[in-house]
Amino acid sequence: MNEVINFISQPWPWYVAGPVIAVVMFSLLMLGNNFGISANLRSLCSIMGAGKHCEFFDFNWRAQVWNLIFALGLIIGGLIAHTYLTPSTEVNISQETISDLQQLGIENPGSSLVPQNLFSWESLATVKGFIMLVIGGFLIGFGTRYAGGCTSGHAISGLSDLQLPSLIAVIGFFIGGLFVTYLVLPFLLTV
Repeated sequence: MNEVINFISQPWPWYVAGPVIAVVMFSLLMLGNNFGISANLRSLCSIMGAGKHCEFFDFNWRAQVWNLIFALGLIIGGLIAHTYLTPSTEVNISQETISDLQQLGIENPGSSLVPQNLFSWESLATVKGFIMLVIGGFLIGFGTRYAGGCTSGHAISGLSDLQLPSLIAVIGFFIGGLFVTYLVLPFLLTV
């Protein structure tokens, strides 16, 4: 029994996780569905009645109930994994990364999943926190809508469906991520 708990509480190796993702994606493709988390936000807005005020939200959200259930399963699975299967809340990152983050002003890097001096209610009242949380959140939402989906939708579902727009979007995600990581974030953290 301890071996099973130990296996479950560790990150799964690629040769287990990869085929599981492939089976899920193949099943969705065979059923004519596309995976994407950001589509759930549209469905939730439609459920709340946004379709009365905006044509974009006026669609049959009932056809997307499976995706809402899938997203709920992700949340519940994450909660179970964090609460019962995570041996430590400490993040396992290299000493080099810790020293790089400390040079950028991150306090206690690796002690929690996200740096508390950047992602907390207290940091929201600072200029740096407002830019990162509010402006960054707006840009993510705008980019998701403009690209026609989120990173998971394009990188997992779109690429497995051999969609050229998804390939272009994923390349853009990586270029944008590198740009922000090496040019914007160091500047923003020193403000």
